[in-house]
Amino acid sequence: MTSDISGPVVSRQEFDELFMSLRTWGRWPAAGRGAFNRVTAEHARRAAALVRSGTVVPTALPWNTRSGPDNPRPALHHMTDLGDVESPEPATHKDFVAADYHGKGISHLDALSHVAYRGELYDGRSARGHIDAGGARFGAVSELGPLVTTGVLLDLPAVLDVPWLEPGRAVRAADVLAVERALGVTVGEGDAVLLRSGHARRRREVGAWDSGALSAGFHVDAVPLLAERGIALLGGDGDSDVRPSPVPGVHSPVHALAVAALGVPLLDNLDLEALSAATAEAGRYTFMLVVAPLNIPGGTGSPVNPVAVL
Repeated sequence: MTSDISGPVVSRQEFDELFMSLRTWGRWPAAGRGAFNRVTAEHARRAAALVRSGTVVPTALPWNTRSGPDNPRPALHHMTDLGDVESPEPATHKDFVAADYHGKGISHLDALSHVAYRGELYDGRSARGHIDAGGARFGAVSELGPLVTTGVLLDLPAVLDVPWLEPGRAVRAADVLAVERALGVTVGEGDAVLLRSGHARRRREVGAWDSGALSAGFHVDAVPLLAERGIALLGGDGDSDVRPSPVPGVHSPVHALAVAALGVPLLDNLDLEALSAATAEAGRYTFMLVVAPLNIPGGTGSPVNPVAVL
């Protein structure tokens, strides 16, 4: 076993054993909602009780229509009506948007149908048996619906007093515990955990890079801790996985463990810089988080703009 900033290498056998040990398959009748089943009306009430100043912080990146090393398939946006198509008054202006959003350029939610490991979706459902050209018949984003729960920001750069984590830096279980102590938070059952690595700030100041090959994120050894806490949602300003992957042959091991083993949907590619500033000013790193994906029957996810309310 070797180690570098990406953390210790985990063999495929070790990873498979971890996957099996973490599975929550068969736990909920509404299996397509996975860990969202943990969030009850009481969780929403508790989250609402966290609102004090009423500060509203959106966390989505701007709609990215420019090609780059981290956005090889840019989103689309063009006008379809410049006020000269319909009459009589009033004039209207219309536009068209589209995106291949499962990448690095668009803030989005991964539904449970997005990730299969060894041919199986969450709850042991066959990927081939439940997903075809028409979409997903299990674990679609339309099964998730909106989520209102307590959000917890793990702002590791703030704790380390650095502007960002360098790409390739693994966030391990010990880091999660250290951030909790430093920021006075405790991740709990039904919470949404957001990891700030400073990715968005680094991209703005240094420029884009191929973050599919090199990015800060969680090492697989952090996942058992998050699973033990019973989280409902995991996300960050990257896509949660450290890269290069510490598991040979598995490009996105945290995706596999979170989505396919635990049934925890993921929020990818957020911009957490404004939330970092707002939580620092408020002196607290918990808040009400509202996530409302588009209602796309058969969809494997959705572009989304999660909103934190302090």
